[in-house]
Amino acid sequence: MKAIFNTQIILPDYVIPNGVILIDGDKIVDFGKNKDVKIPDGCEMIDGEGLFTGPGLIDIHTHGGAGIDFCENPKKAANDLIKLGTTTVLPTLYFSMTKETLIKNAATILKHKEDKTAPSIRGLYMEGPYMNVKYGSNADSSPWRGPIDRKDYMPILEAFGKDVIVWGIAPEREGIEEFVKDALKFNPDVVFSVAHSEALPADIERLKKYGLKLATHHTNATGHFSTPGIRGVCVDEAVWYNDDIYAEMISDSLGIHVKPYMQRLIRKIKGDNKLILISDSGVDVGTPPPEFEDAHDILFNCKGQVSGFKKELAVACQNALFHLGASVCEIFKFASTNPSRVLGFNDVGEIAIGKRANLVMVDGIFTVKKVIFEGELVK
Repeated sequence: MKAIFNTQIILPDYVIPNGVILIDGDKIVDFGKNKDVKIPDGCEMIDGEGLFTGPGLIDIHTHGGAGIDFCENPKKAANDLIKLGTTTVLPTLYFSMTKETLIKNAATILKHKEDKTAPSIRGLYMEGPYMNVKYGSNADSSPWRGPIDRKDYMPILEAFGKDVIVWGIAPEREGIEEFVKDALKFNPDVVFSVAHSEALPADIERLKKYGLKLATHHTNATGHFSTPGIRGVCVDEAVWYNDDIYAEMISDSLGIHVKPYMQRLIRKIKGDNKLILISDSGVDVGTPPPEFEDAHDILFNCKGQVSGFKKELAVACQNALFHLGASVCEIFKFASTNPSRVLGFNDVGEIAIGKRANLVMVDGIFTVKKVIFEGELVK
């Protein structure tokens, strides 16, 4: 057994000071204040050094890790991310890939999930293929501009549909409801996310009964209908209005993806239980335009367009800590507890007896100092 002592334990709504966490194998078996937890003889002692200990971070939307594309080397990307605090991850495939490339890349990633050489991978996040081709980085290269056709998507569903945890879709696309119904046959628990879309509220609400309860990188790559002089109502407003839809958010250091004021507005409207921090990290190698030359944690494509985040989720957590004026406790909720709840990952996402011993120790500005994965100290 192992015992973490001298730490501040992060729970979803409060903090236990001077805490102890007991680990047996890969599970948490007890936790609480130092005076209330009996440490068995012979325990391996891990000094928490007064740091905050929270549940391992869950990045539900990322194309790469530590500068490595998941499609190129999923094992290294996932395992490097563990040391940076991301202990559960959904590698994300993008709608610029052809059917053949999607199938090939999914197989490469899932091989390491199945043989447990990348044990933090829980499944796939599909950012497409059926999103609105008018929106998003490199959207002009999408091969999915034609009508939604079963003969095009069934090979994808048959190849890896059971391993998709999240399908990003544009609800306004004609034929999307049939695709959704077919996707559910392969994974009845899949979560649908409104993504790269200019859907009207009715389009989004029509699909809620199938499991649409997430918004992909909220306020990014979304269209907006308006009449001159009159503000329209579109994707973002629908996400705000529907209390049961979770909102993903990218928080970069300069607040370029989502302006800091907008980040605070999203939090105010959605509440602390429906906000999810993501990295949307990748490896694009474009050059930033002059006005963004200080954007050290943002990716740009070959056209100089914003193309996602450059760093791991823990860095996005640091940014959100400042932009939102949030506490460390609240940041862990946004980056671990809420993701686990929307996806139904009941074994992770908070410190509780019986949960996996995936733990991250951070300081007051969310710098990752130590990581425990499946009960083992890896950093």
